[in-house]
Amino acid sequence: MFVLLITIVIGLFIAMLFVNVYFRVRVLKTYKILVQNEVEFGASHIFNRKKMEEEIYPRYPQFREEIETFVNHMRYSIKMATVLITLITLFGAILMYYR
Repeated sequence: MFVLLITIVIGLFIAMLFVNVYFRVRVLKTYKILVQNEVEFGASHIFNRKKMEEEIYPRYPQFREEIETFVNHMRYSIKMATVLITLITLFGAILMYYR
């Protein structure tokens, strides 16, 4: 049982690493387009859809698709990281209990 849990924790860590690298590459491609065209917005815009639609989309209507792609990738990567960190913590707690 102990070996299985260690294997699961190591596998989840590797999965988190690959998910992080994968989304970092995808986010950076979109981010590069936004930076080259001087599209600026803050973290509060990423987490508040209404604020994004009221303030940013009207200023940069030609980059709406890139902005939406960037924001969606950021939200998804944050969700995936949260889930994986929670799983790793849970399995780590189980390992401590069995040890």
